[in-house]
Amino acid sequence: MQFLALGINHKTAPVAIRERVAFTPEQLEAASLQLRNHQSIKEVAILSTCNRTEIYTLIEAGNVRPVLDWLSTFHQVSIEDLARYSYIHEDQAAIAHLMRVASGLDSMVLGEPQILGQLKDSYDLAKKEHLLGSRLELLFQHVFTTAKQVRTETGIGTNPVSVAYAAVNLAQRIFADLKTSSALLIGAGETIELVARHLKNAGVAKMVIANRTVERAQILADEMHGKAVALKEIPRELEKADIVISSTASPLPILGKGMVEQALKVRRHKPIFMVDIAVPRDIEPQVGDLDDIYLFTVDDLKEVIEENLAARREAAEQAEALILDSVQAFLRSLRIRDAGRMIKVFRQRAQQLAEDELALAFSQLDQGQDARDVIQKLCRNLTNKWLHDPTLKIREASAENRSDLLAAASQLLNLEASNKF
Repeated sequence: MQFLALGINHKTAPVAIRERVAFTPEQLEAASLQLRNHQSIKEVAILSTCNRTEIYTLIEAGNVRPVLDWLSTFHQVSIEDLARYSYIHEDQAAIAHLMRVASGLDSMVLGEPQILGQLKDSYDLAKKEHLLGSRLELLFQHVFTTAKQVRTETGIGTNPVSVAYAAVNLAQRIFADLKTSSALLIGAGETIELVARHLKNAGVAKMVIANRTVERAQILADEMHGKAVALKEIPRELEKADIVISSTASPLPILGKGMVEQALKVRRHKPIFMVDIAVPRDIEPQVGDLDDIYLFTVDDLKEVIEENLAARREAAEQAEALILDSVQAFLRSLRIRDAGRMIKVFRQRAQQLAEDELALAFSQLDQGQDARDVIQKLCRNLTNKWLHDPTLKIREASAENRSDLLAAASQLLNLEASNKF
């Protein structure tokens, strides 16, 4: 049996193909059970996200076709398309791939942490449905430990690489504690939504969402426990805002120099941190000339992001080295575990021989045979029976000139190597 990872992701296939092989949450359970019932597949877990669909399984060595056939049938996608857009990793390569996925090294955004949570959800489902055997279970536990090690020892996720996260990160550099700061967010699109989530996680005290459509702003404000206002209310809210982040589709600036000057007078020149993510810009460039205004544009953020990406790439190199070591450690633990099963069988056989001979010796004693003779016979029989199989195999290895087996036997039996072997 060997580990297998078969998948399609954002690197190998366009979204039109990825969406055809994606599993909905409702499909995952039934699909996993169906695949597990194939005679050549022993253990299985399926990961399905917007960027990737991957199947992890324990399968007969060299026999990957059943997984391809099943995926083709389940999603009604031709084998030719699957072969064109998919990738297959076997055994050691599959182990390393799973560790890279869990650590965010194979993600669209290098080092992003969300994939680890999604992988844990896949593991939880497979475990709940009893789709994991001892080997895949052990692999997942080792993978999660490795991903945690990568996070703590390389810092791959500490540098923000999204515009929204970079904006909030800059705010945290300027304000020692966001828990006493108020934020005004202009717009209600995806970027502002991400900014709002990052600010909330950072503990910002108060959040106001200003948007052309107040109803849309209200949905986000309710989720963030904030306040929704119309664009016309921005001047009043600006007077109370320590942080202003704007991202709208307006063709003209929303914040002008005069409006900001008036707000600063009311604030008695208490500083305002501003980030203009919009293109075209929402904030007039001249606003940045004002004292007590810290204005950053999307280009400034891109410089921060590029610096952080470079830091993540450096961390990724360290992570790859950790993963290489972790793969070898996992393989070693598997070998030790497999040896443990062998040792258990060997000891059980020896114990059974001893119990059989002991029962015979007790019987002979009950019949009145001399105790010394019985003990001598017991020792002789045990020695002969314990050594019979190893002796026979050594003779066969010698006859076949198997020097490798003879050397292993010499080491296992703690014998001195002999030239005549």
